[in-house]
Amino acid sequence: QVQLVESGGGLVQAGGSLRLSCAASGRTFSSYVMGWFRQAPGKEREFVGLINWTGVRTYYADSVKGRFTISRDNAKKTVYLQMNSLKFEDTAVYYCAAGPVVAMGVSGYDYWGQGTQVTVSS
Repeated sequence: QVQLVESGGGLVQAGGSLRLSCAASGRTFSSYVMGWFRQAPGKEREFVGLINWTGVRTYYADSVKGRFTISRDNAKKTVYLQMNSLKFEDTAVYYCAAGPVVAMGVSGYDYWGQGTQVTVSS
């Protein structure tokens, strides 16, 4: 069992930056691929990016590539999502998730955080 808690969301102006954190507890954090997803009102949850077990490899959705960066600190059991050059359309609830393999779909992840709201004002 893995428990995930996101933090760092808030209100930011377009062009600004935020860094989200996702703290894990429970089983060995380093054995999980960590993903970030987001869900805007009235839309389905969508893939933002992921980082593999060691942190060597990352993958991003085209919509955030070049603006968002995912990193992890296995010693602290924490994964981060650095978001720069934020746009109005980045407004959503952001979720971190843990899964056994590299996957870009929601079904590939077994554990989810409660989400943190990111609102970008235009």
